[in-house]
Amino acid sequence: MYLPNAAIDAIKIFTLGSLSFLLAFWLTPFLTKFLYKYKLWRKTVRTQAIDGKELNYFQKFHSEGETRIPRLGGLLIWLTPLILAVSFYLLSKTGIWWFQKLNFLNRGQTWLPFFVLVAASLVGLADDVLQIIGKGKYIAGGLRLKHRLILMALIGIVGAWWFFSKLEFSTLHVPGIADFEIGLWYLPLFVLVMMATYSGGVIDGLDGLSGGAFAAIFGAFAGISLFLGLVNLAAFCAVILGALLAFLWFNIPPARFYMGETGMMGLCASLTVVAFLTDSVLVLPIIGFLLVIESGSVIVQLLSKKFRKKKIFLAAPIHHHFEAKGWPHYKVTMRFWIIGAIAAIIGITIRLLG
Repeated sequence: MYLPNAAIDAIKIFTLGSLSFLLAFWLTPFLTKFLYKYKLWRKTVRTQAIDGKELNYFQKFHSEGETRIPRLGGLLIWLTPLILAVSFYLLSKTGIWWFQKLNFLNRGQTWLPFFVLVAASLVGLADDVLQIIGKGKYIAGGLRLKHRLILMALIGIVGAWWFFSKLEFSTLHVPGIADFEIGLWYLPLFVLVMMATYSGGVIDGLDGLSGGAFAAIFGAFAGISLFLGLVNLAAFCAVILGALLAFLWFNIPPARFYMGETGMMGLCASLTVVAFLTDSVLVLPIIGFLLVIESGSVIVQLLSKKFRKKKIFLAAPIHHHFEAKGWPHYKVTMRFWIIGAIAAIIGITIRLLG
């Protein structure tokens, strides 16, 4: 039976995404046994915001009981794709054609996303470990916020250099209009988007919220990548999606573990790379709308408290505002999932205009 190339590409993407889900699902019992055995959770709950003020509403809804839930669930999200990528790369050397077809490591499409994913995840892992052992000078332990931002910026600089020098990217695509040459401005733009995307990491605050949000985002970019003919990049997004869905299975209330910075930093950094590889930077705020409103609510809250001496939201990020208004946490999570899915669909539609 003859299969057209498009069908084979789709089978590749769906197969890898499914294998990622199954592998992460299979690994989870081993991971959770390890996490609980060695009590790899944060020993204290934060009592202060980044501006030094008391977190009254946060403490009300996030009790000491949460200190008995391990961090490091994000290991599933980046180790699973890495295991699959290395496995199929090695298997492709056997000469068997379908192993070769399932190999999705590619210099032009997936080397950089994997590098950024692993590098940022390792920074996050260091932060999580410091929080678990109670070391570090940040609130409740861990790397200082400025140190995390500096490290993310360094990763962004490496990514920007690779895009500009190695891949020769220097244009900004405006959907439905044209590509505009921006030259050296491409470098600071990349770093700026990397930092802005990472600021959306504050969404990781309710059981299942961040997992569902990023699942919609990476699902959208898998579709965009496939439409653009970037099959290996679509496969990369698919394996991230599969790992996220397995994580989400165990993270819905009551969560078995939390994602932690090792998952959040890797996801935000690799998402930035995927957005640039698909020339989708201008629709990233639409597809990642939940990340925008989460980080935006924190910025607006801090500015209001500084200059107006009063809050706009009962608590920030905005998901805590709805908790404070009396919404059950599962209602906040599921409604945000719906918003995220709709935003992803709108973003795909706009990107495919041209």
